[in-house]
Amino acid sequence: METSTYLIYNASAGAGKTFTLVKTFLKIMLSQKEDYESIIKSLLAITFTNKAVNEMKKRIIDQLMLFSESSEKSKNDGMFIALKEELDIDDEALINRSKTLLNTILHNYASLTITTIDGFNQRLIRSFAFDLKLNPNFEVFLETDDLLRLAIENLFNCLLYTSDAADE
Repeated sequence: METSTYLIYNASAGAGKTFTLVKTFLKIMLSQKEDYESIIKSLLAITFTNKAVNEMKKRIIDQLMLFSESSEKSKNDGMFIALKEELDIDDEALINRSKTLLNTILHNYASLTITTIDGFNQRLIRSFAFDLKLNPNFEVFLETDDLLRLAIENLFNCLLYTSDAADE
């Protein structure tokens, strides 16, 4: 039987989803001894809000910065201890991998794909814009007020164009 290559976490607010996601991301990335750039590009996390996206990215960077300090505070951190045990590595190996991974993420930040459902869908559609016969510079409006304003502007522009053409 084949095992799944993706994980889904479904829990209520305050249940520790972000902690679990960050730990899972770090565990997958830190399980590698090298080529962190490839592993970063192969991971994807999708969440509901931009706030959650920013929180997860911040926590990943913060944890790696803490782990890289090589201090008693970092070595006593709950996530540090859990990752060390789950990865079956010693303190120095985790510290060194964390430093390398942090440096790689900071130099390839755009490759760290943590996004909202909307952002993922836009990225996916944009990838296939040509095949879908869409303008590759399309815009998506999530705010109905902005969409209504644009529709009214377009209507007035059409009316003005039609009126100018009739006057000639």
